Amino acid sequence: MDERNRTMIVVFLLCVIADMLAEGHTLDVCATCHANATCDDKSDGSGKVCNCKYGFVGNGRTFCQDKDECQLGASKICGQHTACHNTYGSYYCTCLAGYSPSNNMAVFIPNDGTHCRDIDECRIAGLCGDGGQCRNLEGSFDCSCQLGYQVHNGTEPFHPYRDRASCRVVDCGQHASVEDTVLLSVTGTTYSSVAMFGCDEGFVWISGDNSSVCGADGLWRGPTMVCEAKCGPNPFLANSEVVWHNRSVVIHRCMDGYHSWRGSNVSVCRNSGLWQKATLRCIEIKPPINHLFVLNEKCLHWKAEKYEEDTEVYMVTYIGSRDYQRSFHDKGKRFLSSMGDQLELCLNLLPVTNYSISVTAVSARFTATTTTNTSLPVPPAPVIYYREFETPVPTLRLRRSPNTLDPISWYQVFVLPVEGIVVFDCPSPASSDPSSKIKSSTEYITAQIDVRHVGTVMNFTVGDGLYYGGFFNAPLESGRNYYIILRAVSQWKTALKSSCVLWAKVRGTSYVLKVSSLSAAASIGLVALIILGGYSFTWFFKKT
Repeated sequence: MDERNRTMIVVFLLCVIADMLAEGHTLDVCATCHANATCDDKSDGSGKVCNCKYGFVGNGRTFCQDKDECQLGASKICGQHTACHNTYGSYYCTCLAGYSPSNNMAVFIPNDGTHCRDIDECRIAGLCGDGGQCRNLEGSFDCSCQLGYQVHNGTEPFHPYRDRASCRVVDCGQHASVEDTVLLSVTGTTYSSVAMFGCDEGFVWISGDNSSVCGADGLWRGPTMVCEAKCGPNPFLANSEVVWHNRSVVIHRCMDGYHSWRGSNVSVCRNSGLWQKATLRCIEIKPPINHLFVLNEKCLHWKAEKYEEDTEVYMVTYIGSRDYQRSFHDKGKRFLSSMGDQLELCLNLLPVTNYSISVTAVSARFTATTTTNTSLPVPPAPVIYYREFETPVPTLRLRRSPNTLDPISWYQVFVLPVEGIVVFDCPSPASSDPSSKIKSSTEYITAQIDVRHVGTVMNFTVGDGLYYGGFFNAPLESGRNYYIILRAVSQWKTALKSSCVLWAKVRGTSYVLKVSSLSAAASIGLVALIILGGYSFTWFFKKT
């Protein structure tokens, strides 16, 4: 069958179906509804329609799927303190732990006003255990201990199901012995128990309460009674304590920090009723070396504490280091013998150095230590050969000796044009950074030289057009006068010290002026020579 015949058959069938519908044969809508749908009349009365049942969503015919009411949130669907549970075509609610439904049903749907309310757990007797008291909370509860009980294995408040804590009765334990008293009776060791005391034999009750009570904190309170020996209270010795006594004998010893110094340490009660007081003296123990300090970064001072006027030998050691010179170490040791109590020893400490100094009292075997940091001194003035020049490129000379401050020191060469009154401030903080150098009509740095690169003798030519330490050694202008100043600088961190010397003076005579002067001098000399020659010639002929 060709394609044309098939098309004609399809058109025919469509026409037959159309005729059947026109004759009143209508489609049954209810027969097409989904299993989870109902067939209802349309609101306008025009026929039937399929609607999904409650708890389902869809088009009513081809699908009706379960609606998850809980996805909106338990608090919106079931109310506060609830959990929402979705089911096929429906849902139900339950209360969270610590809450119960108002209709007393395990599960509910809140369309009848059912809600979750707090459970008062404290209605259950003994919930917190012996000695515990319950406190109801919103959705829960906690426990604390009653008076006379203490929490065990935890802190208050506690939860008996979640924590391991519990309440136990307070027990103060056996009462400790009380000085000069005896225990007469005790009702127990737990909270509010009472112990009664009396004075020991040979002592008299003077004042205070003789009872002691077990407190809520587990400690005995009291007694406050005061019992005195028949000779009266134990005799007082300054800076001492009693280590043993009875009715007639008291043994003393010096308190911590004090040294026993001769005399007896026993006090005795005489038949007269008076104490024969101990003669012990207690003197404060002080370190053999005290108040150790360094004065003027040079001299070490300390105070010697001795019990006898003996000669003590002191050993002084010092070690110096520098932050800017890791390889530097300065060590020394000195000995001093003296009977004095105010001592001084001057040391040769180097500048800009961190020192640790120890002083040992040899016989006492005691060592005291102090530290000091020496400051940056003014460097010594350079040793130069002052000269005056008339050349714009003078060569100057310097003689120096190596110094321990060489790693933080340098030389700066200043050029000062001579114009009117010349003032140069040597300590002024001139920059060592070439990029910040400003050449002005007054003064400028023409060279900066690290002293570590300078030998014992240095020759320096001003205006040679080279760079020294990043500074350009500019040629001097002809016809101008200059002072050349050499500044020695030492700088460490923010400290800067310097000293200056006048190195040379340059007299600036221009080339034209020099030539003219030389020509004039030559002319005068030639004229003088001619005149002298003329006189000599005349004199010669007169003789002949």
